[in-house]
Amino acid sequence: MQKEILVIDDNPDIRNLICNILKEKNFEIRSAANYDQATYEIQKKLPDLAIIDIKLDKPDKDGIDLLKMIMKKNKLLPVIMISGHATVQIALESLRLGAYEFMEKGASFSLDKLLNYINRAFESFELKKEKNIIENKLFHSFELIGNSPAILKVKKIIDKLSSSESRVLISGPTGSGKELVARKIHKNSSRSSEPFVIINAALLKENTYEKELFGEEFEDGNISFGALERANKGTLLIDEVSEIPFDTQANILRVLIDQKFKRLNGKKDINVNIRLISSTSKDLNDLVEIKKFREDLFHRLNVMPIELTPLNLRTEDIPLLIKYFKEKLSEINGVQQPKIDINNDSLFTYNWPGNVRELRNLVERITILSGNESKENINKLIDDILNPSSRSLTNKNLLERSLTSPLKEAREHFEKEYLITQLKKNHGNISKTADFIGMERSALHRKLKSLGIKGIN
Repeated sequence: MQKEILVIDDNPDIRNLICNILKEKNFEIRSAANYDQATYEIQKKLPDLAIIDIKLDKPDKDGIDLLKMIMKKNKLLPVIMISGHATVQIALESLRLGAYEFMEKGASFSLDKLLNYINRAFESFELKKEKNIIENKLFHSFELIGNSPAILKVKKIIDKLSSSESRVLISGPTGSGKELVARKIHKNSSRSSEPFVIINAALLKENTYEKELFGEEFEDGNISFGALERANKGTLLIDEVSEIPFDTQANILRVLIDQKFKRLNGKKDINVNIRLISSTSKDLNDLVEIKKFREDLFHRLNVMPIELTPLNLRTEDIPLLIKYFKEKLSEINGVQQPKIDINNDSLFTYNWPGNVRELRNLVERITILSGNESKENINKLIDDILNPSSRSLTNKNLLERSLTSPLKEAREHFEKEYLITQLKKNHGNISKTADFIGMERSALHRKLKSLGIKGIN
């Protein structure tokens, strides 16, 4: 596919020269002769690369403003700034704002150099895009694990939905895997190469729902794209759809019927082609009865219902989940797999209010903090975490601190208490403690110093 380049320059000689050379190199070209034309072209469709002259026709708007506009839409998109009057400060400012390169238009201006910059910019863009894809896969690569009847039923529905465009409503308690199921449906569909966009209705402020969904147009010509527009041709997941205000629900219903909408302050219709998946941890039937959720919208969303069972009702999946998370999380964190005893009664008697997410967090914590521990010590730690009444005061305080702290701080809390305990068990003997926990003696000394741990008797 031809790469498209947008050339913005108010000097017709320079603009035409650049356009003609790029056409000869088999690029698809659009051009703009002034600021308003440039704004129109950018809003209409982002190019694959933009070449922007800094000095344009408006006294209060220039190429730097256009650069900001593009970066707001796609910060990875390569932009080459050119100018015959720019200062070093302006050149540095354009690079700071995200431009790939800056060129002077004077006697030193070289088309060969410009072509070289363009080719390198495309290579850099592809590398950045690939990096984002890899990171996204790593972050969202968890599978739907389990052989319980409840999970096998969900897997079967997902398979059947691969050849369907039906709207889906996923219900289940917090942490049961609703987003994961939505991602699997998208990945298996014909839209898998198109965007997957998530909007979490529970996290939005009351007066921002319309803007987040439909986008907004501003007097200066800038546009804020909403989730519906960003998901065009792909899939939109509205997480916790029950939190959408009643008035906004009517507007969503209209989009589902007409497949078009207007941005806030916008005058023209925006046509969209999206697959809508919704999720909820509440019973929408109950909300319909008390007039908190529109019945007509509920029926539009609930074409294909999927219900996720709480973890405490499918405990036969816990050993499989632990095995999977141990392997996955040890690989991600670059540590060895912990010796978690899958026959520990606490794992099966605990109520798991946070469901699979809570189990994954437990395994991750143990994987990062206790990889070298014995099965007995890890069992004790799991019992302390899952059975608050059996904790010692020290362990209870440590756990409470850990649960209310960021991971880095929680890890420091745990490491400090763990090392103090091991030192006490070994009567303060650094060599024995280092051997037991699998650290070099010098590394243990450094760790004790960094954590502020002094002599233990």
